[in-house]
Amino acid sequence: MTKSKAPGNSERRGMTLLEVADKFPTDEAAREWLESQLWPNGPFCPDCGSVNVQSNIKHKTMTHRCRDCPERTMFTVRKGTVMEGTKMKYRVWAIGIYLFTTNIKGVSSMRLHRELGIGQKAAWFMLHRLRKAAEMETGLFSGPIEVDETYFGGKRSKMHYSRRKQLEGRGTAGKIAVVGVKDRITRQVSAKVVAKTDRATLHGFIDEHVEPGTKIYTDDARAYKGLPNHEAVKHSVGEYVRNQAHTNGIESFWSLMKRGHNGIYHKMSPKHLDRYVNEYSHRKCVRDLDTVDQMNSLVAGMRLKRLKYEDLIADNGLDSGAREIA
Repeated sequence: MTKSKAPGNSERRGMTLLEVADKFPTDEAAREWLESQLWPNGPFCPDCGSVNVQSNIKHKTMTHRCRDCPERTMFTVRKGTVMEGTKMKYRVWAIGIYLFTTNIKGVSSMRLHRELGIGQKAAWFMLHRLRKAAEMETGLFSGPIEVDETYFGGKRSKMHYSRRKQLEGRGTAGKIAVVGVKDRITRQVSAKVVAKTDRATLHGFIDEHVEPGTKIYTDDARAYKGLPNHEAVKHSVGEYVRNQAHTNGIESFWSLMKRGHNGIYHKMSPKHLDRYVNEYSHRKCVRDLDTVDQMNSLVAGMRLKRLKYEDLIADNGLDSGAREIA
C-alpha cells in the first residue's frame, strides 16, 4: 500500500479510493476482510459458540455451517453484528465503512446512495448501523482534561413566529444539550446527550469519565463550581486562555461536529442525536491511526450490536422524523 500523507499527521498512512478498490476488488475479498476482523481466531457459531464449523458450504447465501448445533445452523459473518438481516454485498459494506471513516465531517445518505449504487433508505439505514458500531468505551481519562457543553437545534431567527413564542428562556431553549470531555494527552473524546446541564448532571458525567485527582479545565459556568483540582477560564468576561486553562480542544470538536451538522446532514433528529455524537466521537478517537486501522476499529465494534429498522424508526417521543436532508 502506498504511503500517503494525512492532514496534520505526516506519519499516518492513508488510503486513496483507488487503493480501496484494489483492496476490495471482489465481493469475496471484502467478505474475507470482514471475517478476518470479526473472526480473528477463525469462524465460530454465533448461536452456540462452537468452533467446529464447516466453511465455504455450497449454499446460495450462507457460507458456514455449525457441526455441533442440533439443527446444523448455517450462517455468515453478518450474523450477530450490525450487518445482520442485510442483503447488501460485502463489497458495499467495505467501501461504505471506508467512506464513513474517512470523511471527517460525515457522509450523507444521499452521497452514499450515489457512490454505492444503493437506495437512499438503505444508505440511511447503513449509516445508522455504522453509528451503532461506533459506540465505544474509552475508559477513565487521566488528563489533563477539558469539559464543555454545547447545544444542537434550529436558530430562532429561522423559526416561524408561533414556534418562537413557544420557546421561553435563553437562547438554548428548545435545543438539545450535549456534554463532552477531551483528554489532552491521549486526545480521546467522549460525549453524550444530556437532559440538563445542571451541577448534578455535569459533575456526574465527569465522575463517570475522569480518574480522581485529574486536572480539570472548564469555562466559568456555575454548574462546574465545586469540582476538585479544577480551573476555569472566564468566558463571561472575554477570557479564553489563561496559561494552561482553556477549553479550546473540546470546542474544536464541537466546531467540527457542527460543521458536519450544517454542511453535510443539515438535520440531526433529536431522537438520533446520540448516534451522531457516537459517530464523531469515534472518528476523533481513531483519527491518528492509519486508515485501515480506523476501518478495522469500526468493524470490531460491529460485534453483538443488532439494529433493526423497526427499532430505528420507532417513535421514542422526541421526534418522529427519521431522515437527514442531504
